[in-house]
Amino acid sequence: MDSYLDHIESRPGVLGGKPCVKGTRMRVRDVLAYLAGGDSVDDLVAAFPYLSRADVLACLAFAADQADHPVLIAAE
Repeated sequence: MDSYLDHIESRPGVLGGKPCVKGTRMRVRDVLAYLAGGDSVDDLVAAFPYLSRADVLACLAFAADQADHPVLIAAE
């Protein structure tokens, strides 16, 4: 699979800079919400013809990357 960066962009003039699928106004958050609600990748591609399977998977990869951040523990 391509890097998710090939499919996801964040620009100030598009959706307030929220991450979205390149060339669309579909936010990563919306794709994730559909998946969390039980829709499949195939459901999304059928409902939104401007999305590809790779776009949807890139949203998942983006979310996984965002969830992997360092945790700082303050001294007690």
